[in-house]
Parts: sequence; C-alpha cells; structure tokens
Amino acid sequence: MTGLLVEGVERIAVLPAGVLADLLIALPAFDALKRAYPAAAITLLGRDWHERFLRNRPGPVHDVVPLPPISGVSSSSARGAAVPDEVYDDLRSRRFDVVVQMHGGGRDCNPFVRRLGARLTAGLCAPDAERLDRWIPYIDHQHETLRSLEVAGLLGAGTADVEPHLSVIREDWSELNRRLGRLPKGLVAIHPGAPDPRRRWPPENFAEVADRLGRPVVVTGTESERDVVERVAAVMKRPGHVVIDELSVGGLAALYAACDLVVSNESGPRHLAAATGTPTVGVYWCGDLISRGPLSRGMHRPLISWTIQCPACDGGSAGSLGCGHRSASWVAGVTVDDVLEQAQDLLR
Repeated sequence: MTGLLVEGVERIAVLPAGVLADLLIALPAFDALKRAYPAAAITLLGRDWHERFLRNRPGPVHDVVPLPPISGVSSSSARGAAVPDEVYDDLRSRRFDVVVQMHGGGRDCNPFVRRLGARLTAGLCAPDAERLDRWIPYIDHQHETLRSLEVAGLLGAGTADVEPHLSVIREDWSELNRRLGRLPKGLVAIHPGAPDPRRRWPPENFAEVADRLGRPVVVTGTESERDVVERVAAVMKRPGHVVIDELSVGGLAALYAACDLVVSNESGPRHLAAATGTPTVGVYWCGDLISRGPLSRGMHRPLISWTIQCPACDGGSAGSLGCGHRSASWVAGVTVDDVLEQAQDLLR
C-alpha cells in the first residue's frame, strides 16, 4: 500500500463525529494513519465531549475541533443546523492536507468534507453521495472497524491490530478515586442499558448473572437508563453499587479498567471496557454483531440472539418499527447459563 501514501502530509482531519462506540470502533484506523504518517498531526472533527475525553490522552489524535450541531455531520438529527460560514473559515484556516470521512455513507457529510480545502479527500460513498478524491463504496453489513480500516487503506495505512486500545490516564484514576473511593477486589461491572430498548437483555437476567458470579458488583448506566439500572439493583439478592452519570467518560474508563470483567449489552460502555483491556461478555442481536461485535474471542465473548421478527407479535422486521413494539427485547432469548458460562471462563 506504499504507493497510496501521500507526500508532504502535516495535518490530517478525521470525521467520525458520532457517539462513544463510533469513536472507539475507529481507533484502530486512527492508529494505522498515525503509523503511516508519524509526522502528521491528526485532528478529530468532533463534539465537545470528544475534546474533554481526548485532552492529554496518549494516542493517535493530536487535537479535537468541536463542531456545532450539523445535520448528518455532527448531529444525527435532521433538524441539525446548516454549517455557519465561520465554521468553514476556521477549518480552512487550519490547512488540512487530507480530510478522511469515516462517518457513514456521505450523503450529508461528503459535501462538508469537500468544502474544507484539503489537498486530498478520502472516505466512504453511498450511491447517492458526492464522490471524494479516493473512496470506497458504503455497503451495509460490514464491520465498522474493518470499514474504517479500508478507508485508512486508501491512504496507504494498514494494521493487523483490529481491536481498539485506550490509555487510562492519571486524571481518570483521580476522578474515580474521588467519586467512588476504594474499590473492592474482584469487581465485576454490569451495564444493562442500550440506546435501543430492543437491544436490552432483561434486567432480571443481568441480576441473576451478578448474583451467581458471587463477586462485588457495580451497575453502571446513564440518566436515561436509570429505570433499568435500578431494576437490576433491586432484583439482585446480593448488594451492588449503582453508578449513574457520576463519572465522565474518562472516569468510567478507569472504573472498567479496575474491574475483572464487564457484562453488557452492545453499547459504548462495552467498547470502552474492551479498549481499556478488561474482558467483556456482550449480549448481541445478530445484526449488531456483524457491524459492531468484538473481532477477537480471547478476552471478549459475544452471546448472540438470532431473532429476526418482533418477539411480541412476530410481525415487524429488524429494520422496521411498524408494529410499534419498540420496548420488546430482541435479545431475551440469550440464556443466563450461556452468559454465565462465558463470564466464568474469562474470570478463571
């Protein structure tokens, strides 16, 4: 791939300005770019929380430029604002040599990328997207890490290391100690939330796993997941510590790094735990496993639900909410015994 390397590159901008999982899934591609262009500064065009999380953190990203909410670029909402002229002016003034788009099919963000004035653009293109200088087609049902590595390959970058790695820094440990104090040995974290309620394993199942493991347990979640987190804690027969929005993303990384195991639905926190080097057991719907599952099995074990019709009515398909049963779990068929078997194996 050396023939694809671009000469004289000093500044690279990357655009996967999404949620936590999106950032972590793209880290192997960022690492590959940094190895291919060691003298270049990599700038993430992201959000405010990216800047707080990555500040002073060792890794491939040199700095973050937070973007305002822009539909299809830094916001998933169709109501995101148009790009203010001053945003373009600021980004052009940074004189990026290359802008890399790993954010999706590119219908909304490729025109944005092309207006940044870079010598070269590279990234993903759906059939209806504006073409970049170097591009690969955006096709459904591909693992997002491998997809982003294909994009990095357009610039001559490659790696055999496909799992993300994240440094936990002193500030993370200090925050964790300040907020939660001394943690018990042998700690297991349970993360029962997920952005889509259909991807949530029943809280009673998480509680049973926690009880049967017989270890100190912390149950984590966001404020929007409070009901399910508190339900797990209430059903558990053994006491557990509940942590809801008490920690920043860095503090949460330190908490997971201090654990012996994290048991979770497919979610940003599962990816965060894995990136810190902590073993994980994840409950996955089959379609999500294709695009976001762990790519190795030594430390990360996915348990897979093969449900393909709405479990409440056998009607709606996975890509549709037409039946209206948004809260019916599509992963409830994964058994407690199966999760427990993998958890115990990782804890040996």
